[in-house]
Amino acid sequence: MTEAKIPNTQPDESRPRLPDWLKVRMPGGPRYIELQNLMRSKNLHTVCEEAHCPNIGECWERGTATFMILGDICTRACRYCAVTTGKPFQVDPLEPIRLAQTAKDMQLEYCVITSVNRDDLEDGGASIFAECIERVHKALPSCKVEVLIPDFMGLVEPLATVLTAEPDVLNHNIESTRTIFRLVRPKGNYDQSLELMVNSKRLAPSIPTKSGIIVGMGEDISEVIETMRDLRAVDCDLLTIGQYLRPSQQHIRMDRFYTPAEFEFLRGEGVSMGFKHVASGPLVRSSYHADEQHRSATLQPR
Repeated sequence: MTEAKIPNTQPDESRPRLPDWLKVRMPGGPRYIELQNLMRSKNLHTVCEEAHCPNIGECWERGTATFMILGDICTRACRYCAVTTGKPFQVDPLEPIRLAQTAKDMQLEYCVITSVNRDDLEDGGASIFAECIERVHKALPSCKVEVLIPDFMGLVEPLATVLTAEPDVLNHNIESTRTIFRLVRPKGNYDQSLELMVNSKRLAPSIPTKSGIIVGMGEDISEVIETMRDLRAVDCDLLTIGQYLRPSQQHIRMDRFYTPAEFEFLRGEGVSMGFKHVASGPLVRSSYHADEQHRSATLQPR
């Protein structure tokens, strides 16, 4: 298998000039405003807004969004993430009801649900994930539900709770390579994230697993390929690879911009490794065109 080690020739600046392939239209169309108002009226959060996703305009104009449950304050402080860190509020027991009703109002065909880390909760919020899945399936039986879960501190029981609710895709982002993992995710554990994939396949082998990598934080491309191999070794089915964009000067410095050709190279490597689908591009995020990835999994329906 071909490997490439590309020198870092682009020094980071506090506000580096974006290359043309990273420039997107500012959001603000009628569908975007309609969806924003709907989210506010239901008191729901989206990772699209909280994580400053560059695809928010495109996705919201299409009427799709990634819901973020369990509040908008995270108990961890990953050095690449724009979500607020602090002491979270109490869990809202009515949130799954509002989320399911919103999915029904939007007539979604595919719904992605993620959350902040809630290390303050005994089950990490797994029971709320499960109730959201079940209520969306009941309110809108035709809608597929993907969950993007935290690591639940390595505990198997919360993972089993989520899987018992039968999500259509189980996603957990490893985010970075082993070499810089502790730098960018000081409260995470690289091998623990891989073990989550192992446990998911053991508990629910028919549910596709998915993970994502952010590049441009100091790794080199051969290390990205090594992480891709690690994910395939635990039978991860679907993969996303996207460019890190520094949210603020308080976050980890961006090392460099990967080119579209490099993203295409990584996509080809992933396909040759056996991933059922690889979305790799400068603007790719973990839920970008997630419905297309699910269709590519070609596993038995639930």
